[in-house]
Amino acid sequence: MSRTESPARLAVRKTYKLYIGGAFPRSESGRSYAVTSSKGEFLANASRASRKDARDAVAAARKAFGGWSGATPYNRGQILYRIAEMLEGRRAQFAAELADAGTKSPGDVVDAAVDRLVWYAGWSDKIAAVAGAANPVAGPYLNISSPEPTGVVAVVAPDDPLLGLVSVVAPVIVTGNTCVVVASERAPLPAVTLAEVLATSDLPGGVVNILTGSVKEIAPWLAGHMDVNALDLAGVSDPGLAVACEEAAAENLKRVLRPAPADRAADWAADWAADPGTRRLTAFLETKTVWHPTGI
Repeated sequence: MSRTESPARLAVRKTYKLYIGGAFPRSESGRSYAVTSSKGEFLANASRASRKDARDAVAAARKAFGGWSGATPYNRGQILYRIAEMLEGRRAQFAAELADAGTKSPGDVVDAAVDRLVWYAGWSDKIAAVAGAANPVAGPYLNISSPEPTGVVAVVAPDDPLLGLVSVVAPVIVTGNTCVVVASERAPLPAVTLAEVLATSDLPGGVVNILTGSVKEIAPWLAGHMDVNALDLAGVSDPGLAVACEEAAAENLKRVLRPAPADRAADWAADWAADPGTRRLTAFLETKTVWHPTGI
């Protein structure tokens, strides 16, 4: 090589980590697994989360719940809108990662994810009016029902690595819940990139925690965790695993949202891919009813 030639530059490879409590730790077990493209080409090593990582994520979500649920709905909507803005700003990166995962029309999928975030953001200060009610009662009382977030929600994200992830996380957090998400095992890289967006979008640390690794390993531990209040099995395709998670969730009476079986494929209530409605917004809300005397 002559003195005038520059040495070949080595690319700075990205390290894909977990996202817990607003930080990016490696798995405490030190494990990782190879992520390949739809053509079998090596893309990166992703962290393989352990049950200890799952416990840490639940603790982070619980710590963040008070502040997030106490924020004004309008503020939560603003933050979701900010996430949409930043996601659109990194459209090319997300599209490239989706293309590697074999997604058809990846640019259109990124646009759909942005639009879905904006759609849910718009519901932040409206869902209480739709889901709440002033109830007629016999007696000198004012009886009002209002929705409140249920708490920490464990979410198994669909195999669609971006739109599926956004579709199950957005309705959970816009209503004031915090969550622990198990990302697509096959294609986790867009989820880690989305975590970078979340970390810089005014979303408080711990509101969303993203784990990568084996769904069969992590999901049952989250289902049985006594500080998890609800469970979304959108990404569980194995009926046996879904039943096992439901049984574990029954220990502390978790709310469970399970995908519709094949004979009810048109049931949009449990289908993240359908046009969004209020069903996913209300799935993880509790109804509080207040009686107040009006005088005699």
